[in-house]
Amino acid sequence: MDKGALCCFLTSFGRLTSAQRCSLQFDGRVPASLSVAGFDTPNDFFSENNVLGAGLQFSQLIQVPAISGSLFDIDTIPIEVTIGDASVFNGQTGFRRTELLPTSNSGTDPSTTGVKTLHFSVTKDTQRPLNLSHEYQLVFLESNEFSTNQFVLKTGTILGEEAGDPDTLQLFGNVNLSPPQLLFSVPFLAGVFHNFAVTLDFSALTTQVFFSADTDPLSAVTETLDNDVSGQGQFHFGLLKKPTGAVGDITRSGFQEDGIDEGIIYGGIFQEDSSTGCISLEP
Repeated sequence: MDKGALCCFLTSFGRLTSAQRCSLQFDGRVPASLSVAGFDTPNDFFSENNVLGAGLQFSQLIQVPAISGSLFDIDTIPIEVTIGDASVFNGQTGFRRTELLPTSNSGTDPSTTGVKTLHFSVTKDTQRPLNLSHEYQLVFLESNEFSTNQFVLKTGTILGEEAGDPDTLQLFGNVNLSPPQLLFSVPFLAGVFHNFAVTLDFSALTTQVFFSADTDPLSAVTETLDNDVSGQGQFHFGLLKKPTGAVGDITRSGFQEDGIDEGIIYGGIFQEDSSTGCISLEP
């Protein structure tokens, strides 16, 4: 499917006024002046401590790809998050993971109260392809008690789901539901930035999804959907690669091949306050 077909694939559920200037809750758009070494020390964008393998630093795992910015990267740059064989976090030998957490997102801060819209864009690195026989979590909100993900963007072969095209981006609601609600899915194309905005109403417990490709303005691709987003927590941006063939504790069993060198490119990460209905659909 080419980009034109991808645009035609979308279903519109109405559109709010674009190019609004909404109040920001946090901003993870990275200026070119921040070197990869800057991710190893306290900074205004992402935690320098989590989530990464034991003995590793983010400067070993963050790349700056030589590509144009995403929809909302006007004066900022995309960054790539990678994983390798040593990307074992907190003894979770079944996983390989590297994730960025916004600096101000403590787990109980205002980013998970009221009505907020989270923006992010993802694209592939064809030089560091994913192994789509595995399931990957690319963006998710993990509750403050670590008991669930209130939403999660996945790709690859989703564990427990019916077989389909693994080269698909699938946005699920709260994973404590069995099965979790699939909110939105779209083919994961090479050479294309996939732009998402996810409006989370932490009082009404609802979620609405907006999407576009490359520099096209966002448009609504779902209605406002019931989804339990209670529990506050932290937003994760990166790669959590699950094993195949796990038995019992998936975090510490199953198969991960050797020689892993995989990455996903992120851009346009920020969160805005949508309590007044403000949602940015274009810069």
